[in-house]
Amino acid sequence: MNSILITGASRGIGRSIALAAARTGNYNKIVLNCHKNAVLLSQVHDEVNALLNSSDHIDDPVCITSVGDISDISYVQSLRKQAGRIDVLINNSAISLTGLLIDMSPEQWNLIVNTNITSLYNTCHTFIPDMISTKKGRIINISSVWGLVGASCEVAYSATKGAVNSFTKALAKELAPSNIQVNALALGIVDTEMNSHLSSEDIADIKEEIPSGYILSPDEAASAVIKLLEMPDYFTGEIVKLDGAWQ
Repeated sequence: MNSILITGASRGIGRSIALAAARTGNYNKIVLNCHKNAVLLSQVHDEVNALLNSSDHIDDPVCITSVGDISDISYVQSLRKQAGRIDVLINNSAISLTGLLIDMSPEQWNLIVNTNITSLYNTCHTFIPDMISTKKGRIINISSVWGLVGASCEVAYSATKGAVNSFTKALAKELAPSNIQVNALALGIVDTEMNSHLSSEDIADIKEEIPSGYILSPDEAASAVIKLLEMPDYFTGEIVKLDGAWQ
């Protein structure tokens, strides 16, 4: 049995990944993190716990929750002490602010950079040593197509997701000799709270642009994550685009 840590797990894509992981029956320890919303995270915990306990072939399942800021290395180190060693790391936490770069304050820029990319350093730096010692591990970083092509009025978000992609490729090269696979999933627009600012007219226009004709659901994104975790060991260093042929 394996253990998995999912950041940003209180809602949206993170919640869907947590539930999908529990349904596989492959994990006897699922660790859930979110930044602030302990109430929502508790609800996800109960959903995950119910799935784990309904499985006939998982011995002593446990679901651990932790609320804290993964851009703070001290918090991540305390999470390691609480959760123990992790086999699978899903770096899902991210934020975005829509607007012109010239209207963005330095504080807003730093917040996005710290949340979207510094957090990857923190989690990987903290949990990878255990993976190296066992020569076993998988890391999936949730990225965006904006990291590949850029988006107007989302310069900071695009820049950090581009950094996530480069981080993924470089780290995969470092860790391949230790049998640790590192990949990223570059998503198109997903039906989550991050995109709740879009009007119904905006959504309709975007659907028109997407050849597949619809906006990705969190559950479909989670399904792709599970598929990536099932790929052969040789599959590493990849940025997998999931956007309905949009970009």
